[in-house]
Amino acid sequence: MPFQSAGCHPGLAKTREAAWEWAESEGLDLSVPARKKMIRTRPELWISLIFPKASQDHLDLFCQWLFWAFLVDDEFDDGPAGRNPLMCEKAITRLVDVLDGAAPNGPMERALAGLRDRTCPGRSPQWNRQFRRDTAAWLWTYYAEAVERAAGQVPSRSEFAKHRRDSVAMQPFLCLHEITAEIDLPDSARSLPAYIALRNAVTDHSGLCNDICSFEKEAALGYEHNAVRLIQRDRGCTLQEAVDEAGIQLARIAERVQRAEKELIQEIEAAGITGPTRAALERCVQDYRGLVRGDFDYHARAERYTRPDLVELDERNSLSQYFAA
Repeated sequence: MPFQSAGCHPGLAKTREAAWEWAESEGLDLSVPARKKMIRTRPELWISLIFPKASQDHLDLFCQWLFWAFLVDDEFDDGPAGRNPLMCEKAITRLVDVLDGAAPNGPMERALAGLRDRTCPGRSPQWNRQFRRDTAAWLWTYYAEAVERAAGQVPSRSEFAKHRRDSVAMQPFLCLHEITAEIDLPDSARSLPAYIALRNAVTDHSGLCNDICSFEKEAALGYEHNAVRLIQRDRGCTLQEAVDEAGIQLARIAERVQRAEKELIQEIEAAGITGPTRAALERCVQDYRGLVRGDFDYHARAERYTRPDLVELDERNSLSQYFAA
């Protein structure tokens, strides 16, 4: 890990309290296994490591987005909603409709509508398009995985790498970074090849780091959409050999982050970008390293990843209460 830690937000405890109060106010009544899992997940830790200098209000809002996203992830990764393509399609269609402004039904949709209304108004059309694209693309990855499970298919490693870029859900949080950084990139900046490469490298690092740390937990639940598992299947190697190869890939992705940073500075100069747009892009270069390091540190500290022995094998039947109808 070549990047220095930017520290942890001092408001972590307040954000944790605000997240659980928010969940209760939204009617998100977690089952006992789901509550235990969320406590082990510690969304307030991730958000505090990723955004160590955010305002308390932004930290609370972003943590509530993450709390909601982890609920969605657990429902579709571990619950029956992710193994029934028709149920999954219906649920994801509704969530994307609510993201686009439809009236919500049920607690998960109402929670999403509230987060949407507290986040998107006042942002530029460019930002809203990017955030909508990234969030909808993440949600639809659950449907793609549900269909592949039902068909008995497993993606190739190259196919999975592209899929994982959306499924890890880091890209929407790169959009949220713009809010706390008080920047708003124009489409021209979002279209710079090196900016796209930088976002992709940051996202790819998060996805692979997550897969390395999640492998044991996901293997216990029979979850196949994991880079380590795909390396093991592809090479016919031991688990340790697969983990070692994934670790080498992770280091190479960190090098991609550094390369994209240098290329972005070159492209800023070549395009003659000045003023607020230049400052905004330079802020991304400055902050994205901290995002990568914060994500890396989180995976080493949260019991969701460090204690696979705590996984309850009966979680699958007790989680899906929101999307079964």
